[in-house]
Amino acid sequence: QVMLVESGGGSVQAGESLGLSCAASRSISSINLMGWYRQAPGKQRELVATITSGGTINYADSVKGRFTISRDNAKNTVNLQMNSLRPEDTAVYNCNARVGFFNLTYWGKGTLVTVSS
Repeated sequence: QVMLVESGGGSVQAGESLGLSCAASRSISSINLMGWYRQAPGKQRELVATITSGGTINYADSVKGRFTISRDNAKNTVNLQMNSLRPEDTAVYNCNARVGFFNLTYWGKGTLVTVSS
């Protein structure tokens, strides 16, 4: 089992940057996959970016070139650096972890990012 706590959300203007962090309650070095998802008002949750234990990274097309995901195994955190933010990036951002042989899924409670034009 792992608990995930997100931080770093807030309100910014379009074009600005924001960094999110997800702190895990245990070592993440062996966690198969960690990532960030988001859900905008009235829309379904969507993948933003994921990173495997081996460092393989996947981004949604909408954030490629603007967002960077990284994991710090020493600090047990997964971070999301978001640059050139757009109003359409406004959403609740949730951290996700898939653990163990059965890929059990865990979610953080989320952090709100609001981008105004």
